[in-house]
Amino acid sequence: MATLTLTAKRQATLPKEACEALGLKPGDTIELEPRTEDGEKVWILRPRPAHARDWVGCLAAKSDSVSDHSMEAVRASIAAGRKGGS
Repeated sequence: MATLTLTAKRQATLPKEACEALGLKPGDTIELEPRTEDGEKVWILRPRPAHARDWVGCLAAKSDSVSDHSMEAVRASIAAGRKGGS
């Protein structure tokens, strides 16, 4: 039987076999549900996959057209956008 040991920060590492059986990958979330089975308190683990982050890196292509990334340039761009300019 696999065991877990908690650190002082209440963190634990799941054994590789448990992660594989649950289909867990780094970044996934595990939902814990308390239950009583045959008079004994048990916890059900339910994997919740990490949310897709398709937006990460989506602005990289747009950064080629901008050479000045100073706060002044950012503020000017925001102001132009509010006025309807480009």
